Amino acid sequence: MPKKERLHESIAALPTLEYLAQRIQEGWKLTGLEWEREAQTESAPAAPHKGWVEEIPYGLRVSDDCTRLVESSPEKEIIILALDMIVEDCALSRVAEELNLRGYQTREGSPWTPTALFNLLPRMIQMGPRLFTSEEWTNRRKRLPKIG
Repeated sequence: MPKKERLHESIAALPTLEYLAQRIQEGWKLTGLEWEREAQTESAPAAPHKGWVEEIPYGLRVSDDCTRLVESSPEKEIIILALDMIVEDCALSRVAEELNLRGYQTREGSPWTPTALFNLLPRMIQMGPRLFTSEEWTNRRKRLPKIG
């Protein structure tokens, strides 16, 4: 069975027909829609969730079969770019600026800020051992200046 690639996009406005046509030309197939609205205030407040709720770590997503967490390529790309710039001694404000220039957004759909990147640092550290031993990072490291 061919491996499927999935993409979740947060949007701020309705997609245009041109945008949808472009996605279809790129080989994407629309598989669902997710809707959101403000809750009506006259209804009773929702009961607090009485279970174990934990945020999915950045760089991961729920697998298609909903049985495990798997790598999220777009989020991994953001982490690699941010780590690359941090290793090059760029300020978090510069890293945030570059991510925003490239059109990346946080999971909440907002622009990257130094604070958002600072809050992501523990996850970057957690992912570090796996990333730093990857072939992709080894190739990136070759271009870094040698400190004697």
